Amino acid sequence: MAEKPPLSPAEQALIERIEALLADPAHAANPLREPMAALFAASEAQRERLGRLVHISDGYHLISRDQSQTLAEQYDRHLRRLDKLARISDRYQNSLRELSEALKDAALRDPLTGLGNRRFLMEHIRDETGRANRKATPYSLAILDVDHFKHINDRFGHEAGDTALCQIAQAIQAALREYDLCGRWGGEEFLIMLPETPLEYALQVAERVRLSIQALNFAFMEQEGLRITASLGMALHHPGEAYPETLKRADNALLEAKSAGRNRIGTA
Repeated sequence: MAEKPPLSPAEQALIERIEALLADPAHAANPLREPMAALFAASEAQRERLGRLVHISDGYHLISRDQSQTLAEQYDRHLRRLDKLARISDRYQNSLRELSEALKDAALRDPLTGLGNRRFLMEHIRDETGRANRKATPYSLAILDVDHFKHINDRFGHEAGDTALCQIAQAIQAALREYDLCGRWGGEEFLIMLPETPLEYALQVAERVRLSIQALNFAFMEQEGLRITASLGMALHHPGEAYPETLKRADNALLEAKSAGRNRIGTA
């Protein structure tokens, strides 16, 4: 049986990375996992076919030496075959790279709202905290919770709840500045990060977000005269502070906002 064509260290590392992503239980429910696994299997099968082609090409080359072809003719024919194999190999490598990028993006993206998921947010919080501590520049962090969201699901159904979450996600993004970051923290909670933003300015952005959500109209709620609102807990990161402490203070501020009547912003 012909062996697969050898891989460079970079190509081997890419293969191992994709195999690790596919084997990670965290991606088991990802809708892209099955088609990506199929693409990877097809790519491996293609590499096996490449090995067979190379083997056949080598065998043909040995036979052709005994025939009446000139050395130049044999050399040109072999070069054409190698060029064809190289083009096939390039397409194979491009497919693997696209597969790797798609898996990475799917692992960091919330499938419902299209926003970054909790893993995506945690990576950026760690990075922003490191940068803020090095430069002694603060950032502000807000946790947003949709008020009485369980009532929406119970009264109007989960499909209506999903529709509401998608429109809320769009409203949050539209109210933020270009360099701000938001993502789905979990359930009906969203996290907003405002780099290099003092608390007084962060509160202005948070109020814009709150009003944008309050202004949303949902046909399934209008007949009962209901509107969706949100509560936010805002915390300013202090230089040198660990990010879990900043998150904890923002969460405590959110609890205070909800206890005070909801549809408002709490600070810590």
